[in-house]
Amino acid sequence: MKKKRKIPMRKDVISGEMFPKKELVRIVRDKEMNVELDPTGKKAGRGAYVQVNVAAVKKARDEKILDQVFSVTLPPEFYTTLIDYVDHIQARRELMKNDQL
Repeated sequence: MKKKRKIPMRKDVISGEMFPKKELVRIVRDKEMNVELDPTGKKAGRGAYVQVNVAAVKKARDEKILDQVFSVTLPPEFYTTLIDYVDHIQARRELMKNDQL
């Protein structure tokens, strides 16, 4: 009998909901207080997860949720980059889903 693998779960800082880690994007703040995307999920520092949802990321931008989570003031360019990245991942997932049908 095959052992069932545990799926790692993480909390989305925008909605507060738990999701499988693979469905989220990790953002990290290092010791120098620099905040950046962490596509590998392996960068050192304080990490936070957001769901792959453009509307949710725009809400985070409007309410400055990530600024609060990391205790820094993020430039508008960071949110633009994050929105573009999330939009790209969302589009890829849609393509993959359609290919499997």
